[in-house]
Amino acid sequence: MFRKQNPPAGSRPGTLAIPPGSPPPRIHVYQYTADELVERPIESVEELVPYARSDKTTWVDIRGLGDEAVLRRIAELFEIDGLSLEDAVNLPQRAKSEARDQHQVIIVRLPILTEDGGVDTPQVCLLLGRTHLVTFQEYALGAFDPVRERLRSGIGPIRSLGPDYLAYALIDTVIDRYYPPAESLSHGLEDLEDELAERDSPEAVARLHTIRRQLVILRRVGWPQREAITSLIRDQTPFVTDEVRSYLRDTQDHIAQIVELIDSCREMTVSLMDIHLSAVSQRTNEVMKVLTIIASIFIPLTFIAGIYGMNFDNMPELHRQNAYPMVIAAMVVVAGGMVGYFWRRGWIGGRDRSDDQG
Repeated sequence: MFRKQNPPAGSRPGTLAIPPGSPPPRIHVYQYTADELVERPIESVEELVPYARSDKTTWVDIRGLGDEAVLRRIAELFEIDGLSLEDAVNLPQRAKSEARDQHQVIIVRLPILTEDGGVDTPQVCLLLGRTHLVTFQEYALGAFDPVRERLRSGIGPIRSLGPDYLAYALIDTVIDRYYPPAESLSHGLEDLEDELAERDSPEAVARLHTIRRQLVILRRVGWPQREAITSLIRDQTPFVTDEVRSYLRDTQDHIAQIVELIDSCREMTVSLMDIHLSAVSQRTNEVMKVLTIIASIFIPLTFIAGIYGMNFDNMPELHRQNAYPMVIAAMVVVAGGMVGYFWRRGWIGGRDRSDDQG
């Protein structure tokens, strides 16, 4: 998942490494003002020419990275430099926000819990210009459907503000997608805590390892996202207005809460692992205690049996008629005395009774 598609060593900057199996680009354009919205799919990349030259706010949404020629033509039309296009195509990149000459490069990662216990984190790259926003998705994610509905309905300030507000809306949608997996893992840990308190099982430990691995991945992609949003707010980039920065501060609070939740869950996994190891150690100690008690009881019995098992001719006890039952009785008395002593000390039965009266 984190294996990066790199161009050959020594390649010049801006060389693209198209991800293997990446679908061909599907392009959708959304051009709008406060009063109207034009939405249409693009069949040929040359259909983007009038949109690239327009002063209206334009969102070019590209889903799939499987055609280098198409991607380079889009970069040419919207004056995207080679390094920015490389960030968008050579996957995966660390979440970040960087200002370039013609664009603000913003990279975010979308978390998706998989059925096999892993975490998929597809990348979305936003290239924010003064009048347009170009987004590159690995494949059609569906995460931005709520934003598209807001554009169509015209509710809120999304169509009256510029592309920087649209970029904020998309980033905020991605950050909100961290809540369901983080809360799901938190609830899973609470259930595991109850299960481990009642009965330590290999299945519970396996689930604990799975959740711990998922949390590590979430934090690995979530923490840089926090830094990227902070950088976008702090840096005085010309592509983001002060009004939009105030909205981004709310998103910054959200990602901070998510990272803190992930960190607390990671600490909880450590505590649960300590509980598991303590339970294993306690079971081992119980087994060793039982074996030690059994061995301690049989040591004097073995001594007695060894004495009367020696082949000496002059052992008067061996010729007595009641010698055998007397030895057996002595063994029973010794064993019973030791069991009683262990019981009074709490080594059997679990409570020290040496100070009990009567």
